[in-house]
Amino acid sequence: MAYIYVKNEEDALDIVQEVAYRSFSNIKALKNPEFFKTWLLKITINCAITFLEKNKNRSTPAMENKGDVFLESEDLPMALTLKGLIDNLAAEEKTVVMLRFYKNHTFKEIAELLEIPLGTAKSILYRALHKLRTEFEKGMV
Repeated sequence: MAYIYVKNEEDALDIVQEVAYRSFSNIKALKNPEFFKTWLLKITINCAITFLEKNKNRSTPAMENKGDVFLESEDLPMALTLKGLIDNLAAEEKTVVMLRFYKNHTFKEIAELLEIPLGTAKSILYRALHKLRTEFEKGMV
């Protein structure tokens, strides 16, 4: 998930280190061990967003495609197009799309993970899908 945000393996690994530190430091805050994976994912998203905010003006090196979830598709041109379109979404839109379609979370899980109302999670997803559809259709003309 960190790599999806920062598009750079080294930065993603730095984020993973920060996630490990924060999770070990705050393990007592986890009330239900069955939500450990969700809790870690939330920490990862928060760390990635914080990293991006701190490094807004920094130019990033060319993206490496190792392990990219988009490039696992057999339809490589479509995967690259979709990846480019998703990269242009706002951070919260990208997060909801990735959680829903690549991590197979339900709307309820997404809402709980991001600490937003269920309706807001749905609205963000539908807004993102509308943007993706519009941009895709522009590219087809």
